[in-house]
Amino acid sequence: MPAAPDFPPAPDRVAPRRALISLSDKTGLEDAARTLHDLGVELVSTGGTRAAIAGFGVPVKDVADLTGFPEMMDGRVKTLHPVVHGGLLGVRGAPDHAEAMTTHNIGPIDIVWVDLYPFEATVASGGGFDAVVENIDIGGPAMIRSGSKNHGYVAVCVDQASVAELLEALKADGATTLDLRKRLAARAFARTAAYDAAVSGWFAGQVADAAPARKSIAGALAQTLRYGENPHQTGAFYRTGETRPGVAHARQLQGKELGYNNIADADAAYELVAEFEAPACVIVKHANPCGVAVGGDLSVAYARALECDAVSAFGGVVAVNRPLSGADAKLITDIFTEVVIAPGADDEAKAIFAAKKNLRLLLTDGLPDPLAAGEVFRSVAGGFLAQSRDRSHIAASDLRIVTRRQPTPQEIEDMLFAFTVAKHVKSNAIVYAKDGQTAGIGAGQMNRRDSARIAAIRAREAGEAKGLAHSLAQGSACASEAFFPFADGLLEAVAAGATAVIQPGGSIRDDEVIAAADEAGVAMAFTGVRVFRH
Repeated sequence: MPAAPDFPPAPDRVAPRRALISLSDKTGLEDAARTLHDLGVELVSTGGTRAAIAGFGVPVKDVADLTGFPEMMDGRVKTLHPVVHGGLLGVRGAPDHAEAMTTHNIGPIDIVWVDLYPFEATVASGGGFDAVVENIDIGGPAMIRSGSKNHGYVAVCVDQASVAELLEALKADGATTLDLRKRLAARAFARTAAYDAAVSGWFAGQVADAAPARKSIAGALAQTLRYGENPHQTGAFYRTGETRPGVAHARQLQGKELGYNNIADADAAYELVAEFEAPACVIVKHANPCGVAVGGDLSVAYARALECDAVSAFGGVVAVNRPLSGADAKLITDIFTEVVIAPGADDEAKAIFAAKKNLRLLLTDGLPDPLAAGEVFRSVAGGFLAQSRDRSHIAASDLRIVTRRQPTPQEIEDMLFAFTVAKHVKSNAIVYAKDGQTAGIGAGQMNRRDSARIAAIRAREAGEAKGLAHSLAQGSACASEAFFPFADGLLEAVAAGATAVIQPGGSIRDDEVIAAADEAGVAMAFTGVRVFRH
């Protein structure tokens, strides 16, 4: 590796004399340009940015005035020149650097403000291949990296926050400090890293490389969190470039700041509720649904979801797939709820929620598409796992009935509903459901039999809470997100009252499980699709 030269220490204060500005988004440019000019900083710019500054009546030089070369090749070559990068990289206190700058007439550049071509926005807007490639910035990242490497002398800005911080320092003292320049450099390197991650990720998709040799994940800080999963852990929330509707892009209308667990639970709830076409409600507690139901409207769906497990629902997250009305809000606020996430809400609903100061109301203006492609990630020690989003969708035509008894049309409907919910329950997962309502959910157990038992307990308690003489699982469909390795789990479901079972199939003991179902007189369907969620 190159040895570090014996450079003199960088100064703490640098009074800037020249700034190079090149922007795609001109927001804030006029005020910044005027302020820098008034502070005695010479402005140098390119193309449209230079024209904009000149249009403000602020003196500005063209980069070509420094380099002696015009912009060429449709603007692809304009700042890639030794005069520019020498002005950024030259260590002012190093005698040989200073001599080279003098010999080659290279003037120092003390400030760089570059925001890069809108690559991510071009991809998001559905731009064609050629348009996207043309929006891969080359000169911008090069200038950002050059100036940031030489942060001992150069202040680099890549966003509005950086510019505001820089201008505040200059107005106060007429100079930048080494600490400020280091912080700006760290932010700048993070920006070019995220930009390169976006480019490499898009290009991998273009060549259908699902597992590229190197993979980067980048995010922009949305908020620092009070803590992580627990108070002794730090936490932060980052947004990726994905515009999928959900908690990441929701507007929070009220309530305390979202916490780590609130965000995770709201995401889990909203991804599940988007699976249903009818008005639906999902109540989530600790990343697992405790009640899911559909209804003629949201009020009915919420009331039915709450019936499934009112005990667990206390302090949970409520997600719905329709805009909320005042009537819906009145029902939801009858018990303590941490977060409500919905596509929208009318004024009456907003006013009712506003009376609950601790309730967070999130509005998304849309629903995530369960069938849309995407990636999900999980960290492990020393690395991370990446996989495609589970876009599986089981229809009645996909089912293979493996028992002597055929399911009724209602049982098929219940099976499909239950299996959809099971897809969003931590494994091992068992879900009892009937008439568009979960009856009992067993989640996250080490064996499937125990999940079936826990789901049966929930269903029995829900029936008791309704004043019924039987469990809510009576006459239900039972969904298992993976195959039954033994007949014991299926028999627990039968004992709970299930009359139909849906599971992936594929166990070496399938014949044994099918025989048990036949003996019990229940119908059973295989999906051929496993939906583990760890």
